[in-house]
Amino acid sequence: MYTKKIYFSGGNVNELQEIFRDVPGVVNVLVGTVAAKNVRSYVEPEPQTVENISAVEIEFNPKRRDLSVLMDVLFNALNPYVENNLGVYYSSGEDEPQVELHLNFIANRGKQPAVSSANLTINDPNSNPKFSRKCFVRVGRLTNFVAAPEDEQNLLQKHPELSTDIDLTKLKTSLRF
Repeated sequence: MYTKKIYFSGGNVNELQEIFRDVPGVVNVLVGTVAAKNVRSYVEPEPQTVENISAVEIEFNPKRRDLSVLMDVLFNALNPYVENNLGVYYSSGEDEPQVELHLNFIANRGKQPAVSSANLTINDPNSNPKFSRKCFVRVGRLTNFVAAPEDEQNLLQKHPELSTDIDLTKLKTSLRF
């Protein structure tokens, strides 16, 4: 079976592992750390190098689950408009256009619409740039992923008594796969 991998950071990685574990088309989810070069964001103009960022590695079957759907699941769990160390890291160059397109959509959601040829903007709720939202998601090409030891994998399955910041039951119910 052909699979691909994508890496997400942000929030509690054990919660992310639990969320993606049950998504149809996802083959495996591992907790670990990522390193990436030329990481960009919509609020930091200069590319950066990141190291030792806690993340999840999601191995998925692209014939059963599209990468954009996985990013939608991430952005349903964690708000991309809040600073929370949210990141999307890809290992294959063929994923870059899809990741960039999806993040451009997320970054520009809620921004003012284009002005018409008559220089008229109709029903613009966000014409003041001070009130527009900023997307804090970082994106870059992965250079390294190191999986956490086995005893740190699937922590919420092993210890269901642990509290979580995300209401996992409510989130999984709202996703409807």
